[in-house]
Amino acid sequence: MNGIRRTVWSAAAVAAIALVAVACGASSSPSGTTSKGTITVGGFNFPESDILAQVYGQTLAHDGYTVNYKLELGARSIVVPALQSGQIDLYPGYAASELEYLNHGKGEATADPAETTSKLNTYLSAIGAEALTPSAAFDGNAYAVTKATADQYNLKTLSDLTGVADKLVFGAGPECKTYKFCLPGLTSVYGLHFKNTLVLDTDGPATRAAFKNGTIQVGLVFSTDADLQQLGLVVLQDDKHMIAADNVVPVIRTKAATNDVTGILNKISAGLSTNDLFTMNGEVSLQHMDADAVAKSYLQAHNYFS
Repeated sequence: MNGIRRTVWSAAAVAAIALVAVACGASSSPSGTTSKGTITVGGFNFPESDILAQVYGQTLAHDGYTVNYKLELGARSIVVPALQSGQIDLYPGYAASELEYLNHGKGEATADPAETTSKLNTYLSAIGAEALTPSAAFDGNAYAVTKATADQYNLKTLSDLTGVADKLVFGAGPECKTYKFCLPGLTSVYGLHFKNTLVLDTDGPATRAAFKNGTIQVGLVFSTDADLQQLGLVVLQDDKHMIAADNVVPVIRTKAATNDVTGILNKISAGLSTNDLFTMNGEVSLQHMDADAVAKSYLQAHNYFS
């Protein structure tokens, strides 16, 4: 198990190759007349990754780098080898999920982003890469209930489920049964034993349908899903800090990680918040705006572009 966060977006290599062919032509030119160098930014095949790649990439371009994009590459099984081979120089990752991919699911990730990133770097160094300073922005597993359930039992935190879990049905993807930070964690950390557990998908249409028709009352979602309010779902606070630190973190080839580049990327990470991710995801997923336009608007609004 490599961590649930965004592993469900895996794609076949053949499809990824077709996507790369489309994405390779995208680039950003430096704002000045002389380029500081060329950096290729890659990404996973989901909208938030496109947005983050554009946020980091456009900032590098503004600061004088020629930036090429290879977005929508696919899952980590495609993105990480692309980084290792030098096909890309950088991609926006998630600390815990990157660690649990590279360590083959050893369960070393914790709720501490700095500790998790430090462990991640012990694995990245072996492939000539490194993770920079993690952002406060987090997009990982979250556990939601319907608003009706939250109101009925006065639920605000996962601890609040302790006395009522045996009355509720839980639903999630197949990975949840064995993943340290899903059902095993809900059981060992919070002492939750549900009335029944259904194997659905991971934050996908089956889970949403089960919430809607009342088949489940508790389920796994992702913390920055833009449609949670529309779906009438309430995310319960992880008050015992069980969930792994899937904070956004740039992963970069060490050869490309100059002081100037890392300084630019760390500045972006330091200003990025979970609410920023939620807002930008909504603009792309619900308002159907383009990721590059959303990223540019964010950077302008936060004074990264003069």
